Amino acid sequence: MIFFTADTHFADPRVLRLDKRPFATLAEHDAALTDAWNAAVGPEDEVWHLGDFARGSPAQKTDRLGQLHGRKHLVAGNNDDEATLALEGWSSVSPYRELRVDGRALVLCHYAFRTWNGSGKGALDLHGHSHGRLTPIPGQYDVGVDVFRFRPVTLADILVSRRRRKSAEATSSETRL
Repeated sequence: MIFFTADTHFADPRVLRLDKRPFATLAEHDAALTDAWNAAVGPEDEVWHLGDFARGSPAQKTDRLGQLHGRKHLVAGNNDDEATLALEGWSSVSPYRELRVDGRALVLCHYAFRTWNGSGKGALDLHGHSHGRLTPIPGQYDVGVDVFRFRPVTLADILVSRRRRKSAEATSSETRL
C-alpha cells in the first residue's frame, strides 16, 4: 500500500505548544506517533512524508527513521535540514513530486498550492505545512498528522475524509433548521 503523511515534527518541542497536540511530553508525542505509524504501515508499504520530519542530531533522526515501518520517501519541508535530507533511510528525497496512485494524478509538496499541474484535469494536491489550519480548495488535501489522527493515511482515507466532512456539515446545518 501507499501512504501519505506530513509534519510529524519528531523531537520538536514546539508542536506541543504551537499546535497544541494532546500529549503531556515530547517523549509521549514521539512514541504515540511512532506507534500510530507502525500500526497503519507494514514493512513492505511505501510512505510519502511531505516534510517536517524531525529535529535532533543526525543519529537521533536516523534512529527514529529506522523505527518506522515502510519504504520512506521525503518531500522536503521548511524544517528539514541538510542532515535530514541526507539520512540513509530515505528511498528518495525531493522538493516536489508527481505520482499516479490508483489511477489518480497526485502533486506532492510540503506547501499547499493555489493551482497545480493537472488541477483542472482532476489531479490532487497533497501537502503538509499548514497543520490543518488552511481551508482547502477543491482537490487539495492536507495530509499532516494534525489532520489525520497522528498517522499516515492512504489515498482512499484522504478522499473519504472530505466526504465525511461534507456529510457532517450537512447534518449540522439540518439540525440547526
